[in-house]
Amino acid sequence: MNRTPSKPRAALWMAGWLSLMLVVAVTGREATRELSVFQIMEIRSGLGLVMLYPLIRLAGGFRALRTSRLRLHAGRGLLHYAAQLGWFYALTLIPLGQVVSLEFTMPIWTAILAASFLGERMTIWKISAIALGLIGVFVIVRPAAGEINPGQLIALAAAVGFGTSVAIMKSLTRTETTVAIVFWMLAVQVVAGALPTFYLWVSPSPYVWGCAIAIAIGGTFSHFCMARAMLYADATIVLPMDFLRVPLTAAAGWMIYGERMDVFTVLGAMLILTGNLLNLKSPAPRPAPVEA
Repeated sequence: MNRTPSKPRAALWMAGWLSLMLVVAVTGREATRELSVFQIMEIRSGLGLVMLYPLIRLAGGFRALRTSRLRLHAGRGLLHYAAQLGWFYALTLIPLGQVVSLEFTMPIWTAILAASFLGERMTIWKISAIALGLIGVFVIVRPAAGEINPGQLIALAAAVGFGTSVAIMKSLTRTETTVAIVFWMLAVQVVAGALPTFYLWVSPSPYVWGCAIAIAIGGTFSHFCMARAMLYADATIVLPMDFLRVPLTAAAGWMIYGERMDVFTVLGAMLILTGNLLNLKSPAPRPAPVEA
């Protein structure tokens, strides 16, 4: 259904996205105080399936989940699962602001993979975005200084995993419904995490149960907020608002945990976000063929 463009409404929905993603970051760190990342992910994926059920009904029931590309769904689900495990684990090793800054390299890896395997055009803007993003990563990680933290490498690997997952999702959208894509991702994650969760299960305290539920709610409905924002404004308006997640998460890390963003992280984040802005530029239209 078409809606009248409205930047204020788009901004309000993006405020919901930002708030929920901030909740996921903070409650994710809090939950890891008692639970393994496997248990956190199992609770998040299991509750996500329950929350998805109304959308499955609206899409026509379980018939909407039929697929002929189960192997690709399984591969994407396992990859996304590994990336999310890494993201939650990185939260325990490095400041929140660094985790989110490195997470924003995800569109760079998606652009590379989409150009390599899906035939998407590699424009000068995408090349510039990739270059700036990679420079930003080197500024944050500083390999030449010998100060590499394993958490930085894990967060970066998670971003590569997320970017690859998005590229696979782009391929799946050519034949699969959105509900089917989300369902199979969550189902694969529940199966993949069942055994390690069984062996590592710890009865959560009421506080951590609340954190785990908040992660599931935030992880599910944040994407709903993003989708709603896209109804009222173009991606070139909506997505730059997501860049506020870096300073907001850094501020939360400072206020709650006393973390400080060093100058290298700030500079690297600025380079990565500038690259993302360049990546949003529309490619020039191809010239029309000249008729003989």
